[in-house]
Formats: sequence, C-alpha cells, structure tokens
Amino acid sequence: MTARSIRGMAAMAMAGILAAGAATACSKPAGKGGTSGGKDSLVVGLAEEPDTLSPLLGYGKDGNSKIFDGLLRHDAEMRLRPALAAELPTVTDGGRTYTYKLRHGVKFSDGEPFTAKDVVFTYETILDKKTNNENKGELDAIDSVSARGDDSVVFKLKYPYAPFAERTVLPIVPEHVAKGQDVNTGAFNTKPVGTGPYVLTGWSKGEKLTFAANPDYWGGAPKIKKLTMAIVKDDDVRATRLRSGDLDGAILPPNLADGFRKDAGKKIITARTTDFRGVTLPTANKVTGDLAVRRALDLAVDRKAMVAELLEGAGREGYGPVPTDSPWFAKGTERPYDPDKARKLLDDAGWKPGGDGIREKDGRKAEFTLWFPAGDKLRQEHALAFASDAKKVGVKVTVQSGTWEVIEPKMKDDAVLAGGGNPADPDFDLYNLLHSSLALDGFNNMAAYDNPEVDKALEEGRHAGDKAARKAAYDKVQRGLADNPGYVFFTHVDHLYVVDDAWKDLTTQTEPHDHGLGAGPWWNVEAWQPKP
Repeated sequence: MTARSIRGMAAMAMAGILAAGAATACSKPAGKGGTSGGKDSLVVGLAEEPDTLSPLLGYGKDGNSKIFDGLLRHDAEMRLRPALAAELPTVTDGGRTYTYKLRHGVKFSDGEPFTAKDVVFTYETILDKKTNNENKGELDAIDSVSARGDDSVVFKLKYPYAPFAERTVLPIVPEHVAKGQDVNTGAFNTKPVGTGPYVLTGWSKGEKLTFAANPDYWGGAPKIKKLTMAIVKDDDVRATRLRSGDLDGAILPPNLADGFRKDAGKKIITARTTDFRGVTLPTANKVTGDLAVRRALDLAVDRKAMVAELLEGAGREGYGPVPTDSPWFAKGTERPYDPDKARKLLDDAGWKPGGDGIREKDGRKAEFTLWFPAGDKLRQEHALAFASDAKKVGVKVTVQSGTWEVIEPKMKDDAVLAGGGNPADPDFDLYNLLHSSLALDGFNNMAAYDNPEVDKALEEGRHAGDKAARKAAYDKVQRGLADNPGYVFFTHVDHLYVVDDAWKDLTTQTEPHDHGLGAGPWWNVEAWQPKP
C-alpha cells in the first residue's frame, strides 16, 4: 500500500474529527509569541500533556524539566553534566557508592534554600510503597540515600549498576513544600515549586500550560520571559495553528512539516531519536500468541517502504527498541522483508487460507484488532501499512482508534501501535518493555511478553558493571526477541520541528519517545538568544 493511499484512507476516517477539532482549537488562541509579541515570549504546540507536574510521580524523570533541576543534566551531545550537583559523582566501593557534592547558593523559586535533605526526601518518597509512581522500578538499585551535611548526598546501591548516574537527572522537589501532602493527590502535583529556569503560572488542562522565567535562576535568567506549552493533540490542527501564527513552533509528522519548507520565516529542525514505532503482539490473544504468527508478521513487514513513504526518509528501519546505529545494537538481528517465508511459516503451522483469503486454524480465523491513539497521524499510517502487509500473507488486522483511556483496558487481548525509546542506556528501554515481571504494569511490557531467557539476560545486563558484559547480555536480549517477537518493530522516527526563525543557534539532543516540553529545539530554551 502506498503512502498516498494510506493517507487517503486516513483523511476520510478523520475528516469529521479534524473539522470539529480545528474549529475548537482555533477559537482558543494560546497567545502570540516570537512573530508578533516580541522575542521574549514563545508558544510551542505539543501533542501530549503531562498527567502531573510532580517528579515524585514521574514528571521530568529523564531530565529537561523547565520547573525543576536534577543532580545532573544532559548536554547537547547527551553527555552528563553537573546541575544541582557541583560536579560529577565520585564512584567507590566497586560501583556501589555514588557521592554527590551539591552546588552552593541554589534556591527554590519560593526563595528557600536547596539542601541535601531535599534530595533524600525526593528519592525516598519515590521509593515509598505508598507512592503511585509506575517508574519506581527504575531506581531498584538504590539501597539507601543519605545526607552528609547540607552539601553532600550519598547513594548506596544493592549491586553495581553501571547507568546509575543517568538516573540522577531526576528532578529534585522541595521537602518543605511537598512533605505532609498526600503524594498522589496533593496540591504539589499541579502547583509545583522547583529550582528550574521557569515557574508555572497556569495550567488549563487540555489547553495549555504557561510559565514565567525565574529571575533568580542559578544558571542565569532566561531571555524568553514567557513560555506557553499549547496542548494540541491532533497533528493537522497543530500545523494549522502554526501556519496562522498562533504557535511559534510545533512538532509535526514528516508530510506536514514538509509543507513549511518554502516558508522563509520558518525553519525545519530534525532531531535524531531512539523513538520506535511497532505493534504489540499480546500473548493472551489466540492468534498473536501463536509463535508462528508472530514470526510470520515480523517477516511480512516492509520496513524500507515505511521509512521511505511514511517517514519520507526521516528515520530508520527498526528491529527492536535499540536503533541500528546504536553501539548497543546486536548486529545480525535485522529481519528481512520476506512475505514468501512468512506464508510458509503459517502454512507449516497449520494456518491455511480460507475462501476469503484469511487464514484459519482449528476453526479460528487469523485476525485481530490493532488500536492507535486518535489524532496521531503517524501511528495511524503505520497501523494501516502494517494491516496492508499482514493481509498479503493472509492475516486480517482491523485498525481502530481511541483515547489511551479506551485503549489501555484492551491491551491484554488487542494489539496496540506502540512507541518508546530512551537514549540514555539500553536498560531503560529493554527492561521495562520485555521483563515478564512488568507484564501489563501500566504501559510497561504491553504485550505481556514472557521469555525466561530474555528475563535472565535483562537481569545480567542490569547488574553487570563491565561494559563488555553488558553488551553481551543485551545482545542475548535482542537475539531472543528476534527469535520470539513479542512485538513487530517498524521504524525509528526522527522528530521534525517547525519553528519561527527568530532565535540563534537552536540545537536538539538525541531524543526519547517522550518528547514534550523537555525535548525538541526548546530542550534548552532557557539559553536561547534572539536574533539581532
């Protein structure tokens, strides 16, 4: 199926929704930014809205929160740099003890001083059983965290955990504000206080978040004084608002970003990512739970065509969570596009073509439902392309859209057009996506994948301190996933941003899947300088 036919089908399906959405969204302008309101304000259009602004519940856990800082931060090359820590940590005791000296003179936005007690409070609260933070497993290596005076913090680990420093980009919250509140429902979740370059001034849920520059920020007062994050879930509506001047910048899928290439007042910025797209193959489903079906679908996907036609070249073929250009990628695990071999696998497993071309086995048709989040044009196109490829080998995939609230309860039995990816360390993606202990734990291990050999290798990779040993473990994981696909991975997607050409020297980082306010060219908006 060509990109044009996929998009034609998508347009017909979404036309009514888009017409209504555009009318609603454009009737509520988020405000003017760099083009007409001066160069000290910025309005960016994003597809996703955070559920909470509390790091205790997971907000900003991978860094770049505008309200908070972590002990460390990432620079443009994704190298760790000091933030609330004065320097990189000292690692002793065979990799089991990390000591951080803290930066002096830092204050929270309410004027109170930042100290080691705030660090201890943040980590201990996240790890508390009462805290509903689905990412607390990412801190599993911590045995204890303690203050050594006001200006030093010591983490003791249960085992050497090589990427632990990467976990300390996690934002720090003020004990004097957050303590005593219900961590899961308290006011801090929507009225946060931090040490970051911006202060939250308003949150109209489903519409926008507004921020003002923190004049006393330890890193220097930002030049952009007012920052607005407009929540525009639909790609087409986001493009319309950008073209009308209602937004100064936005993330867009390739085909919509391409429409701005001749606009002299805009520039398109491409960010390399670890952001994958793929389909979950639920083990509980009688069709996708069959190993022969899983292997056949993995061979039936024309990944090259998806990159060329859906991404218009802005991405790479994907064979797992680890991109092919990563040093952690297991070479030799690439899967070919081989529909003939896929058909033979299905034939040999007893899935025979029926009169309508759809295969059957023991009276069961080879068919299942695939969900994607409504308004996400790129996932929609991937879903339709996959359904077209699957049909060619005799498997019927019915594509449906819905909100995540509709989709989540169906993940046990229905497939989902999934996304994910974190550039910091392979453990961050592979463990949450594949370990059987996390099956259907929120959006972790959405396919309920259960492979004892992969579980063992994941544990080896997490606990090993030696990089060569970790690489060997993660090679095992990727080979196990290729042999028994719990997901069919399609592509790794470059993120495309269209921004008014009013600021100097904009850059991007290697981006994760979650690319809200903390990613894109505005990852370091506090350092932006207006063009003269």
